[in-house]
Amino acid sequence: MEIFPSNDTRVGRRASVDLLLNKYLNGRPYLCRASNISRNGMLVHRIMEPESEDLVMGLQFQLPDTDRIITCVGRVIYEHEWIPAQGIQITSISPEHQGLLDQYLQGEATPYG
Repeated sequence: MEIFPSNDTRVGRRASVDLLLNKYLNGRPYLCRASNISRNGMLVHRIMEPESEDLVMGLQFQLPDTDRIITCVGRVIYEHEWIPAQGIQITSISPEHQGLLDQYLQGEATPYG
């Protein structure tokens, strides 16, 4: 696993958030916090979870000011160097949930850079 990959090619928009989410490891939910989110991923801070080598996990979260729960699958693409956090790429999400995320990002997000 890379830490801050040098081939960072992110494009699009991301939004700063402070939201709690469930990260599912081995079928068990663990509470985490996301500090930013984009169409393709998020920065997820560990709160209380066991050490795990699992790179693929289920995620469930609710965007601010919405009542819908978004469910998706993510893959760890890097470990943050200074804080207990992971960059997680969204690898599978329903079109309906992707639409909700895109709609949120249109109103809240700023360009990368």
